Formats: sequence, structure tokens, C-alpha cells
Amino acid sequence: MQVANPHSELKRDRPPFPDLRRFFAPRRVALVGASEDLTKFGARCLKQMLDFGFEGDVFPVNPNRAAVFGRPCFPSLSALPAVPDHVGIVLPAAACIGAVAECGRLGIPFATVFSSGFAEMGTEKAAALQAELVATARAGGVRLMGPNCNGMINFVDGFALTSTATITGGRRPAGDIGIVGQSGGATQVNVMWRAQEYGLGVSYQVSSGNDADLDLLDYMHFLVEDPHTKVVLALAERFADGAKLQALAARAAELGKPVALIKFGRTETGAKAAASHTGAVTGADAVFDAAARQLGLIRVVDAPELYEVAMLLRQGKRPAGNRAAALAISGGNLVLLSDLSAAQGIAFPDYAPETNEKLRKLVPGFMNITNPTDMSAGAIGSKDIFGQAARALLEDPSVDAAMPVVTIAPAEDIRAIAAMAAASPKPVAIVWTGRCADDPALTPQALVREGHAVFRDALPAAQALARTMRWSDFLRRRSAAPILVRPADTDPDTARRLLREAGDRPNERSSRAILGCYGLRGPEEAVATSPEEAEALAARMPRPVALKVLSPDILHKTEAGGVKLGLRGAAVRTGAAEILANVRAHAPDALIEGVLVQEMVTGGQEMLLGMARDATFGPVLTLGFGGIHVEVLRDVTFRLPPISAEEARDALEELRLAPLLRGVRGAQAADVPALADAIARFSWLLADLGEALEEVDVNPLAVLPAGQGVRVLDALLVKRA
Repeated sequence: MQVANPHSELKRDRPPFPDLRRFFAPRRVALVGASEDLTKFGARCLKQMLDFGFEGDVFPVNPNRAAVFGRPCFPSLSALPAVPDHVGIVLPAAACIGAVAECGRLGIPFATVFSSGFAEMGTEKAAALQAELVATARAGGVRLMGPNCNGMINFVDGFALTSTATITGGRRPAGDIGIVGQSGGATQVNVMWRAQEYGLGVSYQVSSGNDADLDLLDYMHFLVEDPHTKVVLALAERFADGAKLQALAARAAELGKPVALIKFGRTETGAKAAASHTGAVTGADAVFDAAARQLGLIRVVDAPELYEVAMLLRQGKRPAGNRAAALAISGGNLVLLSDLSAAQGIAFPDYAPETNEKLRKLVPGFMNITNPTDMSAGAIGSKDIFGQAARALLEDPSVDAAMPVVTIAPAEDIRAIAAMAAASPKPVAIVWTGRCADDPALTPQALVREGHAVFRDALPAAQALARTMRWSDFLRRRSAAPILVRPADTDPDTARRLLREAGDRPNERSSRAILGCYGLRGPEEAVATSPEEAEALAARMPRPVALKVLSPDILHKTEAGGVKLGLRGAAVRTGAAEILANVRAHAPDALIEGVLVQEMVTGGQEMLLGMARDATFGPVLTLGFGGIHVEVLRDVTFRLPPISAEEARDALEELRLAPLLRGVRGAQAADVPALADAIARFSWLLADLGEALEEVDVNPLAVLPAGQGVRVLDALLVKRA
């Protein structure tokens, strides 16, 4: 797993996060648009707040009513007897702007605009209305949730500003899981209500809508800092600010507080084809997936996976590795669990001799002991045998976690397993597929309410445990990572100057010069302005040469007939003339600056280093196997720059073709240390210059045999407009 380094000498301002304590726990609240008509949003919202048990002051606001639900109703915010901390607004979209302006005049710090009719409509007029709403709020010092949202719930302090039916009835006890999302129904029903139904408790819940001002990351930051919340869960349609997400993830890792999320939009429809191979293979979801791994964010696919992994994460037990022991009296369940767990990367080690001896004493005649362990009929009807066996497995030093499987069992046995799980410092994922044989009140939900992690099926248990193991591994590696230091002999100041001097469209020669400022160099080369000069320059080079057209207007030289390889002697002059003729026929208006005469580099593995701009994160490093097949193989991975050489080696291992670098079928191993160093250097170029660049494409980067280094064979830098 890639580890986001906790330190770096690259200094960036950490995005500020607002203090949301009065937002979540106000003393006084007003609702503009209050009503008693429960067919209306404002009435349902106010009724839920009152029924939820809010103990502060509640001020209904509606100029057409004297009272609402037995409480005095005020004609305007300025008529209130005290200034509220938080105001809910349920008005037609255009009228919300006046209400927010009034909040600003009165010094009200927070407002939630429930109303729709803003940017979610997809029209220029609606987007302009939302921009005016935000500008009005900022002019008045008001922070906004929404618009087009369903509000928030604070189970800790007993405050709800929402219309959701999921809190109808008695208020559930506060728990330790915080849940946020832009959606109302998916976040409040699919995650919060279902998690509570499962037996889990929630601390706070947010459905934030359009995120026009305050955004999902602001609420997540509050939960990361909140002492009542042990796990943060999120359903995200979008993260607009990658720097804020990185800062949030760094703070969560620093505190050891896990963040699990669903990021919608897993397809590549958001991918943007661009002028280089790098842009063509960069998909927005693939970038987010890699960034999540790098930052230690636990990404899941479906809503149940959020609260399922939270059952284990909330316990705070960190497995030391990926080794588990599984135990069952049902052979079929055990085989299923074994298959599914192995597919998730969970290993089942052999037990230590002393563990085998303990098991033999517990079940006489139990000779063929393997992991996973089938207790079979030997444990049926024997008091606490199953629990004692599970305890013995957890005490084995080669075991990092346990997965006992229960079908239908008496309460005494189930309680013994639960007690064993509670007492163990190692995580225990209990798979309970059936029921309690003699106590109908003892259910999986009852155990979850007590703090246990209980799964009804094998796959959710395996997924949750594997994610918990990876999270723990991330924290260990992050803690052990050295300070991220800029590689020696990099010269960002000269690189910036060369980039400015290169004009709007740097050619390959100037692109190479900029890369050279970071120690990324190619073979010997020179520029010829005529076929005859090309031949003369080639004669001074000890090896055959490659010829390439030098033009800022020709991005893909091969397609334009602008490349010739392996030439010597008179063939150089002929080849240069052909290149010039081909390119003029292909692009008559292109600026031709000459022909690049470059010493040939043979052998080695062709790799790709690139940069493309991501809508969330900005400059993103692309790494993969290169050459002419990059768009076919698409064997690439991504990182947020900068990274260390050690992190670069980890990234290389994510590539499907990584074994080629180690040498296969008698081939020489590539110079992987030199490649990792080159990747790290390239990542610093992106960190330093990325905001001025639209794309960077180093393809191919030749990785020579071990000890011989790397060479930049082709390079393209595209400036931002």
C-alpha cells in the first residue's frame, strides 16, 4: 500500500477548516418558513426538531402565523427576542437570498438553506442564483449548509435540523459513528438508518446538498476532531478541493481515526482525452482510487460496506498483519469463508506447535489440525469448547485476527465467543449465520449494540477484516516513513525560468532542459536545421542516431512521419530530408524548428512518466509501462506528488507488468533503483511546476539493465492556458 508521507519539505498552506461547534450544537435556533402543515417541508422539519428533544430556544419565523405547534411565531428574524446560532431556511429559492442577507445583518453565524432551485437544476440562471446566495452569505459573515439539502442530526446533544422520517419516534442513543453525504435519502436511510437497524450508534449525521459554501470536508473535519466519533463514514458525489481532502486525511491519520467512504462515479465517463498519451489513459475514478490508497482513506463500493467495516474499526484494535485464524463446526461455511477471505488478501498461517497442543487437549482425537480449523462434531455439545479453541488461536503469535463462524448455538456458547472477542487485543470478526438456539433476545444486533463486530455472511466479514488490516498497515508504514526530502541537485528556480523562456508551446528540446533540472536526462543530442547539418552532427556521435522533428505544433511525431531510428552516414541526411517533407505535408502550418539528432539507446524497458490535471487533485503523477502500447495496455497507476523513491517502488509493484522489471525468462533485470529515483525526481518537478502545466509526457523513459540507469528518450510539456 502506498503511504502518504506525514512530512515534507515542500511547504504548502494547509486549508483552513471552520469551527462548527455552534453549527452542530446551537443554543438557539430559528426556522424561516415554519408551518403546522405537515405536507410542507418546513412543518416536518420543525416537528422533527421538537420531537427530537432539542432543549435550546426554538424560534419559528413566518409573517403569516402567530403561533406554530403552540410556540410564538415571529414575522422576521429581526423580530426575534435573541440572536440564534443557526437558522434553517425553507423559502422559494429567490427569497432565500434576502433571508441570508438578514442573517448577516444580525450576526447569525450559520444558516442551512433547504430549498432547491439552485445549481442542481443545471441551468445558468440557477447557477447564478446560487452564486448570489453564496456571495450574500460571505458578505455577511454567514456560513451556509446547502442549498438543496436535508440538514443534519446531532445525537450527542439532541439537536436535529432535518425533515427525515428516519428519526421519527423515540430518539436513539448516541453512538460513535459519524456519517456525512451530499445526498439525503442515501445517507440518512441507506447508511444511518440501516446502521442503527444493525445495532450501531451514530454520533452525527449530515446531508449537505449542493455544498455551495460549507462542504463535505468541513463536516468530516469536525467529526475527525470530535471525541465522541470513532469512525467517519462518507458518501461523496464530489470532492471539490483535493488539497482539503489531503489535509483532512493527514489529520485523520495523525489521530488514528479511520475514514471510510463511497465515492460515486466509478466509470471513466469523466476521463478527459488530451494531447498526450498520459491524458488519454487518465480516468478520474482511477486517480481517486489511487489517491485514496495513498492517503489512507478506506474506499468501499456499497452502502452496507460502510457500516460493516465500521463495526471493526470502531473497536480501535489494529491487527499486526494480514494473518487470520478461522474456526467453525460447519465445514461448508469454513470453506466458503476461506475462499472469500483469501480473495481479499487475508492469509491463514500454520499454527505454532503449542497452539496445536492446546487444541488437541480441548478435543481429544483432534489430530489433523489446519488453519482454517474445522472443529466438526468434536465441539458440539461440549461446554465452551468452541470459545476456548478460539481463545487459543488468538493467543498464537502468528495470528493477527480471528474469524469464528457460528450457525445455531446456545446462548452460553455465543456469550463465550463474545467474551473472548471483547477480551482480545486482536480484532475478531464474528460470522453468525443463524440464531441463538435458546434465547430469542440474543441476536446479532444485540451483540453489535454491546460493541462486537457480528456479520451475517462470510463476504462482508472478509471485506471488513481485510480493510481493517490494510488501514492498520497504512498507519504503521506512515509512522515509520522518514521525512520526505527533495532529491539532491534539483534546481526548481532554473526550471521555472526555462519554462517561462520556452514560450507558450515548449518543444522537446526545451522540455528536456527542464527535466534536466531534476536530474532526468537523455542521451547525447543536438539540433540540425538542415539535412546536411544532421549528417554532420550524427558523424560526431559514436552510435547510430534517432532523428525527430522539432516542433511545438507536432505533439505525436510518429503519426506525422517525423521520426527515423537507427541511422548512420548518408542515411541520416536522407532521413532528415524525408522527415521535413513528411511533416510539411502532414501539417503545412506547423512551426518547424529543426531536426533533433539523438544518440540511439537500445535495450531496456520502456516506461511512461506523465502528469495530467485532475478535477479534484490538480497535478497527478502517472506511472506505467510506456512506448507505443501504452493506450492498449493501460497498465498505469497514479500518485499525488511529491513522493519518495521508496514510495515509487511501492507504486511500481501495483503494475501488472511489474515482473518484467525484475527480469523474466532469462532477460536482464532493469535498474529499478534508478527508475524509483527518477520517479521521485519527476514527482518533485510536478510539485514545483504542476500549477503552470496542463500535461507532461515522458514516453518512453528507457530503463536500462541493472546499474546502467535510465534515459529520457522523448518528452513533452504542455503549459496551462
